[in-house]
Amino acid sequence: MTQLWVIVPAHQEAERIDATLQALARQRDLDFTLIVVDNASTDTTGARARDFARGAPFPVHVLDEDERGVGCAVDTGFRYAISRGATLLARTDADCLPEEGWTAAARAEFARGAEMVCGRIVARADEHGPLGRAGFRVLVAIATAFGRIRPGHWRRNNGFRVPYRMHAGNNMGIRSELYATVGGMPRRPAPTDRQFLNRVRRHTAAISYARDMVVANSTRRLRAYGLIATARWYLEQGSGHHLEDPR
Repeated sequence: MTQLWVIVPAHQEAERIDATLQALARQRDLDFTLIVVDNASTDTTGARARDFARGAPFPVHVLDEDERGVGCAVDTGFRYAISRGATLLARTDADCLPEEGWTAAARAEFARGAEMVCGRIVARADEHGPLGRAGFRVLVAIATAFGRIRPGHWRRNNGFRVPYRMHAGNNMGIRSELYATVGGMPRRPAPTDRQFLNRVRRHTAAISYARDMVVANSTRRLRAYGLIATARWYLEQGSGHHLEDPR
């Protein structure tokens, strides 16, 4: 029997997590267990998740992870789910809005034999206008192109079994057995998502991309940094004079 668990890491997301939780409650496939990992928040993030849990249409576990960092929160949540029988894992973030078919699309890809599935990301319509959403599409295209040409991501001499594909950590799924095999999500340092994808690429070629597995991303960083500085961030060139990540 397959058991799908959804993990949502959250740090200081009191203003946005309600919308994420409601988006999960609107899924067409509600046969999953949710874990919210409160990652050292000092606001009411954890309390809001616990309030939601009392009336949620699926089981909800709220964990506290005091070690700051998204990799720490994700790894803690994934390992907790696996220890309780999860066979399929999916992740989004506490400032994202999964579309109503998100869990169904992930489950369908696993049923077709995927070991890991990556979905499509778009910009949240409630945070930016058309120009901002267009800027977000440009950033995704830049990050995708950069990833493909970067020597460290080439199959040749790196042991990768599949070509590089843009992977958003806030829209992905993986089988529990594979997660354990590759050693889990790196807890340090950032960017953990790219390091994790490359671990998986060395172990399996069964990585699929599902266009109907859609998550709307926050564009806060674009608003706070601007297009150029945000591109620098995604290309691992640092944040320039910006010292604190708005996410």
